[in-house]
Amino acid sequence: MTGQPETPFRLSPIYQLGYVVANVEKACKHYESAFGIGPFAGPIEVPMNNAIFMGKIVNTKIKAAFSKSGGVQIELIQPLDCDNPYTEFLARRGDGIHHLGFKVADMEVAKAEFARKGLEPFFSCDMVVMKFAYYDTAEFGGLMLELLYGKTDL
Repeated sequence: MTGQPETPFRLSPIYQLGYVVANVEKACKHYESAFGIGPFAGPIEVPMNNAIFMGKIVNTKIKAAFSKSGGVQIELIQPLDCDNPYTEFLARRGDGIHHLGFKVADMEVAKAEFARKGLEPFFSCDMVVMKFAYYDTAEFGGLMLELLYGKTDL
């Protein structure tokens, strides 16, 4: 201990706004024509093998499309399997805003900081190009938070 005050943990600016949708192709067309958001890259199928969902290992898949609005990435997510939070969200609420995503420089440090605040991830995966971890913060604002660590440029 050096006697220096500890720097408070702060999330980076919002990087991503994640929407869950029943039909990603239809949603892309709607956002482009109605709001001028786009064009969208994709959609692409994204396998999430060996993800951890609610404490168990799952293999799940989504279809996702991406665009930018200013400096914020817009992610449209269509669940293709059942073992993920997107399917549950869609069944409970229908299409809508699911999460805010924040880039982190070190996933383990960020997860440790969240754990110190009493928060544990309920859905996470270590993929080829990135790691992510979702936290249920809906009680404090209606949205989930996602930590994103890019192994390459996100």
